Amino acid sequence: MFLSSFENKLDKKGRVSVPATFRSYLNSMGYNGFISYPSFNHQALEACSQDRIEKITNSIDSLNPFEEKRDYFATSILSESESLQFDTEGRVSLSEKHLNHAKIKNNLLFVGLGKTFQIWEPRNFEKFKSLARKKAYQNRSNLKWENKQKGELS
Repeated sequence: MFLSSFENKLDKKGRVSVPATFRSYLNSMGYNGFISYPSFNHQALEACSQDRIEKITNSIDSLNPFEEKRDYFATSILSESESLQFDTEGRVSLSEKHLNHAKIKNNLLFVGLGKTFQIWEPRNFEKFKSLARKKAYQNRSNLKWENKQKGELS
């Protein structure tokens, strides 16, 4: 899983070192990189493995091919996606378009979200994290998990 948060700095060529735990998780799934696209929920970049983007694509493809919302999702996610490969030092090069979307200039924050991760400008993430904590607290009763022994929700 992608867990925790890691702050790294862009080098002069726009490359950034991907956290070792993120690289190792992707490598364990057979990938030498990840897919990135601009979030339409935040000024951040969404990042995931190839199999995750394929699931998103299948979900988009399940919509009626003549519905506008299918085109909206495909355009917003797939047409903006970039496949980023690790170099020999575990770095990736982020495009200017993606950096501009996330308002990243020097430092960036890799934020683990379980099966996916996001890339943020650190100060923008701190603002969002405060809001997220408040909302999570307000909605904490919605978080449930299955009790494997009894087959019921706890």
